[in-house]
Amino acid sequence: MVNVIGLGYIGLPTALMLSSHGVEVTGTDYNSDLVATLNAGKTTFKEEGLDELFRDAVRAGIKFTTEYQVTDTYIISVPTPYDKFSKKIDAGYVVAAVKEVMKAAPRGAVLIIESTVSPGTVEKYIRPAVAEAGRGDLQLVHAPERIIPGNMVYELLHNNRTIGADDKEVGEKVKKLYASFCEGEIVVTDIKTAEMTKVVENTFRAVNIAFANELAKICRYDDMDVYEIIRICNMHPRVNILQPGPGVGGHCISVDPWFLVGDYPSLAKVIDESMKTNDGMPDFVLNRIYEIMKEKGMTDISRVGLYGLTYKENVDDMRESPTLQLLESQERHLASGLKVYDPFIKNDVVKNQYHDLDCFLDDVDLVVIMVKHNEIRENMEKLAGKTVLDCHNICKLEGTYHI
Repeated sequence: MVNVIGLGYIGLPTALMLSSHGVEVTGTDYNSDLVATLNAGKTTFKEEGLDELFRDAVRAGIKFTTEYQVTDTYIISVPTPYDKFSKKIDAGYVVAAVKEVMKAAPRGAVLIIESTVSPGTVEKYIRPAVAEAGRGDLQLVHAPERIIPGNMVYELLHNNRTIGADDKEVGEKVKKLYASFCEGEIVVTDIKTAEMTKVVENTFRAVNIAFANELAKICRYDDMDVYEIIRICNMHPRVNILQPGPGVGGHCISVDPWFLVGDYPSLAKVIDESMKTNDGMPDFVLNRIYEIMKEKGMTDISRVGLYGLTYKENVDDMRESPTLQLLESQERHLASGLKVYDPFIKNDVVKNQYHDLDCFLDDVDLVVIMVKHNEIRENMEKLAGKTVLDCHNICKLEGTYHI
């Protein structure tokens, strides 16, 4: 039996996938309300294919509890934030989960850390906790997740995986476990390499996004069309520039690269500047709103609306979203009044939040497209007559402004 610890955006789909492929699974989370919701037959977030996977896992006998189980295999999937000042990883959640697991784990049990961590985290934080508890019999493994909200179920099945282990034989055993559902290639390596590869993957994407965002700033400064420039450049067979946007959110690209900056501050210069560029985009968008309002003679900030609260399109995940960052920045400047709407966020999470697109549009004159949900793509004609700041280059209405 596998005990999956942490039933959030990564742990829950992983537990469901294992269960639906014949593995006996118990999911554990300290959040009793979350566990109660799952036991009532409901998922805790929206994701394409997740409800069907949930039903398959329930039929297969998956269990949900707040209790840690006595078994031979644990998968730990808990958050790994970073310290905003030092940029170093905060391994507190992982260490706490490991300490709780050790109270239940029998001799020789395998502890698989799925949480994304900085290189050396297992050595610096996990091993000392294990040694202090006198549990040198436990086998430590790092198998970093590799999925993204909006496409989790498909990517769990098809993405390649990395297994980092001290012992090759243990690594192969864990590889066999993941091969119960994973159709991609599964590579077995050492723990520190596995830690580094996951962070590097997200850092590569962050740096490339920052390049596109920096181009947008340069082109805005000198009145050039960044989208046309990128389109032409990408006609070259060895060039593939990404599209700029209002910022970077989620719990991967906006967080993981900071681990390298925190651990290697004198070496990670390009990464540091890239992250600062991405983090600065919500402020850049806020300044564009100011410029457009000034050009249009608008004086009432309450007639400006932000479309989208999530960090990416067609999901309900708001973690580190550019819209939340923009609203926080506005608050720091002692201003408020921006209206907000997102079809995926049903509860009120910010001030002046709407839950109906038409009502939202009736009450604003300037619409800022922060997220390219399918809903706005399919209702673009409703923006006719509005002033539009399109942060994703999806609106073709005449007079549309861009970042």
